[in-house]
Amino acid sequence: MNLHAKCDVIIVGGGIHGVASAYFLAKKGLSVVLLERDYCGRSASGVNAGGVRTLGRVVPEIPLSLASSELWQTLDFLHGFDGAFVRTGQIKVAESVQDMQKLQERHNLLARHGFDHEKLIDQDQVRQIVPAIAAHVQGALWVSTDGFAFPYLIVQAFARQARLLHADIREQSPVKAIEHSGNHWRVSTPEQTIVGEKLLLCAGAWTPELARLCGDEIPVTPGGLMLMVTQRVPHFINPVLGATSRGLSFKQFANGTVVIGGALECDADTGQNYAELDFSRLANSARIVTDLFPFLNNVSITRAWSGIDGYAPDHTCIIGPSASVDNLYYACGFSSSGFQLGPASGQYLAEVIADNAENPRYQGLSPARFS
Repeated sequence: MNLHAKCDVIIVGGGIHGVASAYFLAKKGLSVVLLERDYCGRSASGVNAGGVRTLGRVVPEIPLSLASSELWQTLDFLHGFDGAFVRTGQIKVAESVQDMQKLQERHNLLARHGFDHEKLIDQDQVRQIVPAIAAHVQGALWVSTDGFAFPYLIVQAFARQARLLHADIREQSPVKAIEHSGNHWRVSTPEQTIVGEKLLLCAGAWTPELARLCGDEIPVTPGGLMLMVTQRVPHFINPVLGATSRGLSFKQFANGTVVIGGALECDADTGQNYAELDFSRLANSARIVTDLFPFLNNVSITRAWSGIDGYAPDHTCIIGPSASVDNLYYACGFSSSGFQLGPASGQYLAEVIADNAENPRYQGLSPARFS
């Protein structure tokens, strides 16, 4: 076996941002080797709730989120199989006068920045979209083009397309060492050393460890997130639903089960790749659901699970070139909200890496904001 392999770009991390970047880089004709220590979609990209959400984004992420929304609608390989993107819309409900005021302020904020994708709707309009909602709900923000997908299958779809374009995606390939020699990176796995001109790190909560091997620092800290799923119940809701003042996000699948999440944080250990389930917080989210849909009060939770993501200090993703190390790039710090951004993140990184084409609309996402 050849102990060295050469390519244009080395990617470390096989989540949605890694495989989407591999796809778009290969589409531009660059040779790519992607290294994933486990299997693609193993960590945050495989255990999240699959929300394809532009609603409620922090302002610096909105341009990227809207660009990603277009790709979710138009990339053919994200449609037509069991993990396909489902356009159900997403709604954030107001449970009080104070909540309605918050939503009005949010709507005004977006208008000042030139965004109109979040529609402010009244009580009657909410009931047209979610007839089963509790009587105390007073209004909502609504985005009709949002929805959800099955994360692991979407990651595999991007990986398949990248491989068809001759990207070399290597699973079970943990990184043991990184060296920067002249104009090239040398990334070593137990089997081989990969030599590449440019290096992209998108390893979630583990990105800071890799950055330090490159002589760089990136301010990402690990955090755990939890989800739970109910028994099957008769169909009662189409959109993904969230609450204004209480951490909640949930959806109903075609098989009748309901997935519940939203700000369900827990302790995480990156060394053990383990996040501890916190059943008191899970119970609190279940109570929020039954406040909004009282008829679910006696429905059983059948399963709960957890995963680890990387959090940026400002809870805004970090995408772009390193501020201090040449030919080093990042996609990390997605702070539990990265899945929807994956397609546009990969497309943008391909433009930056291949063409040096940084987009001023995404300046607020650059690693340089921490330098």
